Amino acid sequence: MTSLTKYGRAAVCILALLLAGPTLAGISGMADRPAMWPSLQGKPTGLAPDPASTPEAVLQVYGTRTLGWRGAFAEHTWIAAKRSGAPNYRTYQVVGWRHPASRNRVVVLDEVPDQRWAGAKPRLYLDLRGEDIDALIDQVEAAVAAYPFKDSYRTWPGPNSNTFTAWVARQMPDLRLDLPPTAIGKDYLGPTRLADSAPSGTGYQVSLFGLVGLLAAVEEGVEINLLGLTLGVDPLDLAVKLPGIGRLP
Repeated sequence: MTSLTKYGRAAVCILALLLAGPTLAGISGMADRPAMWPSLQGKPTGLAPDPASTPEAVLQVYGTRTLGWRGAFAEHTWIAAKRSGAPNYRTYQVVGWRHPASRNRVVVLDEVPDQRWAGAKPRLYLDLRGEDIDALIDQVEAAVAAYPFKDSYRTWPGPNSNTFTAWVARQMPDLRLDLPPTAIGKDYLGPTRLADSAPSGTGYQVSLFGLVGLLAAVEEGVEINLLGLTLGVDPLDLAVKLPGIGRLP
């Protein structure tokens, strides 16, 4: 009975630790949204170069907090690309609100890539430019077409929008994409796969349905995934990773 009590107390302490960050994020307003956010959609925020004056190819990855209470825990990520000489950007992302008749959750649109999402200005997690980027965009499109979970979506623990971005990144290790710890779903590997490369391609991870796992990589550092939430340290950047809060500093 004493052992059970100890295990129960340990479980409560771990749960409290995991929820402390999201609670602070919610109280501090990190997940707040402007009241009139629909009027801000479709307008650039200055993170993507103007295609009219940028002949070179551009490949970027963005992310921002999700809507409502979920924003205290997680953010939504997407990929944007512009080929050399192209007049516009194309975005690639997975969403959960597509019409039920559409089984494909992958959305590919020609649109402003750095527009506000759910009212919040996005963060830029990858920014590559140059003549050689067109070849990478070819790889992105091939990876998007091969995404294995395009007909399913589950907010937690995945597959979701972050599962999609992480999967594309794993097919392209040269990107060395380090997704934020708040990208819940990035560690979901599928119903039968227990191990894979890290999203950055600089290490490896093991994960049980995106609920419990361990990641070790040069770019990400060391991450422990518990119930989809990430605790970790990044020695390369002298940073810690906390659920709900993200990366500090």
